Amino acid sequence: SYYNYRANIAIPENGLRKFITLDTNLPDNRQVGLHPDMTAAKAMYDEGNFAVIQNVSYENMNGSHFRSRDVWMMGGGYNDYYNSGWMGRYLDYTYPGYPDNYPSPQIPDPLAIEMGNGVSLAFHREQGIPAGLSITDPVGFYNLINSVGVDAPLSFPDTHAGDEIEYILQIEKQANAYAERLKDVYEAGMNSNAVYPQLYPFIAPASAKNNPLAPQLKVIARLISGGVGTKIFICRIGGFDTHANQVVNNNPTMGGHAALLYHISSAMKAFYADLQNMGLADRVLSMTFSEFGRRVASNASYGTDHGNAAPMMVFGTCINPGVYGVNPDLSNLVNGNVPLEFDYRQVFTSVVKDWFDAPDQALQEVHFENFVDSRIDYVRCKPLSTSELFQDRFAMNCYPNPTNQEIYIDYTLKEAAEIRIALYDLTGRSLGEIDNPPSGPGSHSVMFDFGQVISGTYLVRLFANDAVITRKVILSK
Repeated sequence: SYYNYRANIAIPENGLRKFITLDTNLPDNRQVGLHPDMTAAKAMYDEGNFAVIQNVSYENMNGSHFRSRDVWMMGGGYNDYYNSGWMGRYLDYTYPGYPDNYPSPQIPDPLAIEMGNGVSLAFHREQGIPAGLSITDPVGFYNLINSVGVDAPLSFPDTHAGDEIEYILQIEKQANAYAERLKDVYEAGMNSNAVYPQLYPFIAPASAKNNPLAPQLKVIARLISGGVGTKIFICRIGGFDTHANQVVNNNPTMGGHAALLYHISSAMKAFYADLQNMGLADRVLSMTFSEFGRRVASNASYGTDHGNAAPMMVFGTCINPGVYGVNPDLSNLVNGNVPLEFDYRQVFTSVVKDWFDAPDQALQEVHFENFVDSRIDYVRCKPLSTSELFQDRFAMNCYPNPTNQEIYIDYTLKEAAEIRIALYDLTGRSLGEIDNPPSGPGSHSVMFDFGQVISGTYLVRLFANDAVITRKVILSK
């Protein structure tokens, strides 16, 4: 049926460019094939770091890009109209008093960041400015913020225009507050020697060759390395609305769509390699989502049209890998569409409940309380607490810096924690650890001797449970 429905774009089952069988041990109704350019995703699956959730959508799916995107972002159903997003409502509940009480010494970082030039509905709260901000790169963001601006008015007229002016100036105020912090965290961080992909290596239109996802993930990895406490990041990669010319030269395995799948697969592999090299991978869960899927049948223009359900991909070292859901019955379609099996809120509820360890009241505020019992069990690791993520329970100082031989590391714990202190070079290679560092509440000091290590710039990392602080140190002999 697949080859009949998609005769002009189907991925072959034989030859050098045949589909990749994900897992021969799965039952027949969960056997799936990956595009031949998704070798990185296959490698992550074999490592236990990749899962596929099939047939995800919502009832009465709306075929408009704008409306359907709003539905996914707001966390509602087809007939709901919220002014806020599910992420914004979660953050608003978890961090009361935003934005007036933030940033603070305890929570100095943005609650959420969207890579790009705008903040989507997902981060909006019911009232006031969004719970997140948008950046392309932290240093450029800092330079931009410090190159513009005027004195704010002392009062605002009681009109719609006055409300809008106040709203804009609140956003400016938050941007100013976070700009220097993000620059400092970014400069304190690093990327390891993991190689991020740049170009699709096969035939595709020139406009599809560059990997737009990898640079975004590289910035995020460096921010995390620098100790940022931001809870949620959103990246974007467009081009999946493939109504025409999905393939090139009548080769169904290459073209713009193939390039997109390669970009996601290879960028995520590099991202997690980067995080693993720095000991940070267990702190990050990633997933894909789109406003809708594609119809089963291809069209005469070598493309596909708007459809209903679609797969979601989940990445991370703290997931239960596998295929969730069964293969759709292509002989029993719904108006040419893949039938809905999972509501997208079943997937997102697992993030809020199992990854963020949110209480029942938070799930009610997010409007996910009806999906708790049917959520999908793909989260494996213990939850990360808010305080650990925002690192308000410990602090660290390294001195003398620069040093010619020894570095003293002072740190303070507000409560007992599992502590590890390690030294890394700028490629992410570990140069050694402190043996049995103190882990009880209070102030502590330990010493690290660089020994035969050559002069250069290095990173001291203190891991406390699942949180991490990084300090850059200079060795000059």
